Amino acid sequence: MSDNIRRNMALFPIGIVMKLTDLTARQIRYYEQNELIQPARTEGKQRLFSFNDVDRLLEIKSLIEKGLNIAGIKQVLNMQAPAMDPNEISTTTEAKRKEMSDKDLHQLLKQQIMHHNASRRGEDALIRGELSRFFH
Repeated sequence: MSDNIRRNMALFPIGIVMKLTDLTARQIRYYEQNELIQPARTEGKQRLFSFNDVDRLLEIKSLIEKGLNIAGIKQVLNMQAPAMDPNEISTTTEAKRKEMSDKDLHQLLKQQIMHHNASRRGEDALIRGELSRFFH
């Protein structure tokens, strides 16, 4: 499985994403309404977030802390990555997700962060730092 597919796999429910990002459910839904993120939906309409969604939420949080408004954030995000790959949700990934415990999800996230650490630099260092505090 390629890294891009793995990073787009919709695995995390909103509760875990809230813990990872220190954002409220209302903030996350607001960013979704403003099309800053597009989490996948299960058949039961539950939002599921990928590693890329978590990264993007942390980036949005950082930009807001720097004083940007939603319009400014949209422009910054569009300049960085004009076309995001859709989150991967299929019967196979949905079955895997249902089998995973929170501990398994945390381990997968930790592995992804460590892999991500080796392959990226710059602004991502801040994002990795925020995610890594989840594992202390």
